This record gives sequence, structure tokens and C-alpha cells, in this order.
Amino acid sequence: MDKLSNHIKNILHGFFLAIGTTIAEPSTILPLIVNYFGGSSMLVGFFASLLRGGAIVVQLFAAFQAQSYQKMLPYLRRVFLIRFLAWFFIGISIVVFGQEHPNLTLFCIGLGLFIFSFSAGFGAIYFKEIIGKIFTHKFRGKTMSYRQFFSALGGLISGSLAAVILQNYEAPQSFGYLFIISAFIMGFGYLAFATIDEPIKVETTQRENSFKKFLNNSFLLLQQDKELQVQLKTFLLAYSYLIALPFIILDAQQKIHLDGVAIGTLITIQMVGAMISNFLWGYLSSQGFNKITANIAIGMHITAIIVAFLASSLYEYMLVFFLVGAAVDGNRIASGNLILALAPPKKRPVYIALQINVISFGLFFSIVGGFILHFFSYTILYSATLVVLFFALYFSLKLKD
Repeated sequence: MDKLSNHIKNILHGFFLAIGTTIAEPSTILPLIVNYFGGSSMLVGFFASLLRGGAIVVQLFAAFQAQSYQKMLPYLRRVFLIRFLAWFFIGISIVVFGQEHPNLTLFCIGLGLFIFSFSAGFGAIYFKEIIGKIFTHKFRGKTMSYRQFFSALGGLISGSLAAVILQNYEAPQSFGYLFIISAFIMGFGYLAFATIDEPIKVETTQRENSFKKFLNNSFLLLQQDKELQVQLKTFLLAYSYLIALPFIILDAQQKIHLDGVAIGTLITIQMVGAMISNFLWGYLSSQGFNKITANIAIGMHITAIIVAFLASSLYEYMLVFFLVGAAVDGNRIASGNLILALAPPKKRPVYIALQINVISFGLFFSIVGGFILHFFSYTILYSATLVVLFFALYFSLKLKD
């Protein structure tokens, strides 16, 4: 365990994947693309949720299958190929159909995002199981903080790349170029992780006779494990920042002028926040302070929404996205470490799937935000977000390291 080569490949995967996926960042670029083709605020929320949370429906089934797998990497490689093709398809569709067929373009974007996210449902189980096998508990926090640091660095590069393309090419071709170029960039990350050294898993669980029986056993496990319940409540509600996040950029566009450089700057600042914060998250995680990590991260989300509510200049929006970038990585480190520490090796895929399935419903909070904004106002949107975030903070105080 804890091989240097695996550590480096894990970092490279995060680095190149961040460059690729940040091109369609759901809080900045993606809302502008959907809005350009005539999509409503509800469609913006739907697409943002689709990119983040389309994988929910298959993760329990993936865990059901994965219980008896001794090696996950062969299956993960197939996921990598499907995700690459889906992302590339979005870019080609925008270039070919975007100018004359906006509705068809929106359909193709939605289809590509669905395939990209749906396949991640299998990939997330395989990926976390591999991470649990190749790194010890103490080293895992270190390697994931390094990964997130370099992922944020990749996001910085991505923000600069997005700014250049958006500034030098006319829409919608510029949007298509973003996806096409980023597909090949994320491909380097897929190649890196696909060559990782995965040991054969000895402690496997005999798969149940049916998926229905597996579901029953999983929910019995959830009812019995009180610590797991607290974790799920905390990190589900922690996603409530997504009620407002995809619409902050649209609110900013109404208040201040946002050109390609300003949009790229906001993406860059979000990645700077993530990158710098990982020094803190890595230290806290290595000391076993995952509960404090979650407390601070949720507090940052609350602060970000309050600033967004009051913001009237680019600098204030830069602060918003800086705090969001830091908080997202903090919650990711805390939730990932807590679930892997809690789960017995034999039941690790089941614990991972239960956490991902439950908290991933929070990824659809953007749809709720779209409805709120469509029927009410930004004031109601930000207020509702803050109320739910305070509940998340309350439950985070009950976590146990």
C-alpha cells in the first residue's frame, strides 16, 4: 500500500480531469451555455444537476455487482472510455448544430451530460474501492489533499484556457471548442489512472441472489448504523449551496458586466480557493480532524451565500467563488475519509454506495433553485439556501472522527 507510483497517478488523474471538466463548470460556464441557446432557469438547474448527479440511479446496482470483484480496474477503464466519448460528443454537437438548431443542441448537450454522469455511477464505486485498497487511512488523506491541490491547479489552467477561447472565438463555436479540447485533456488523466497498480482483493463478499435482497440488506445496514446516518444527513444538506450556486453567475451578469476575461477570472479564483484550502484540509485530515474540516467547510458555504446576496462588484463575486472552491474541497475530503474509516473492508462498496446515493440527491438541489428563481426572486433563493445550510452545520457538530 501507499506506493509512490500510485500516489502520482492518482494526482495526475485529478489534475487532468479537473482541466477537462472545469470547462463546463456548473456554476459558471454551463449556465451561460444553456442560457445562450435559450434555456430557462429551470433548464439551467436541471443541466447543472445532471452533470453532478446523474449517476445516482446506478450506484447501488454497481455496488451490488462490485461486492464479489477482486479487481475493479478493468471495469473502470470501460467507464473512462464512455465518459471521454460522451464529452467529445457534446463539443461536436455544439459546433455542428449550435448555430442553426438550438433546441437540438440543447438535447445533445443533455444527452452527453447524462451519459457522462450516468457512467460515473459505476466509476465512483470502482474508483473509491481502488483508493481504499491501495492507500492506508492516514496516507489517504494526504494523497487526496495532494490530488485536490493539483486538481485546483488544473482548474486554474482551465479557467485561463476558457477565457482565451471565449475571448477569441464567437459563440457558439467557442463553447464547442471548449468541450472538444477538454475531452482530450481529461483523456491524459484517464490513461494515468488506468495504469495504476491495483492489488487483488482477498476479503470479498458473496453477492446476494438478487438485487432486491441486496437493497433490503443495505437499508437494514443503514437503519442500524447511527454514525452513518449522521454522516449522510450532514453531507446531504451540505450540498444545499447548490440551490443558489448555478444562478449566482446569472445574478452577477445582471448586476455587473461579465466578459470572457471576467468569467475566466471567476473560474480561476474558485480553483485558487480550492488549491490554497487543501493545505488546511490536508493538515486537518492527517491529524484525524475530519469533523472540524466539515464544520469549517459548511461555514464557508454559508459565508459565500451571504456575500453573494450582498455583492455588487466583481471583487465581491471573486470572494464568493473563492469560498465556494475552498468549501467544496473541504466537504469532499471530510466525507470521503469519514466513510472509508467507518466502513468494514468487506462492506466497503455497500457503505460507499449508500453514502453516494443518499448525499447525491443533494446534487439535484439546483433543480429546486431553478423553480424558486422562476417563481420568486433571488432574495428567496439565497434565503432558502442559507436555512438548509444552517441545518447542515447543526448535524456536522454531531459527527464523530
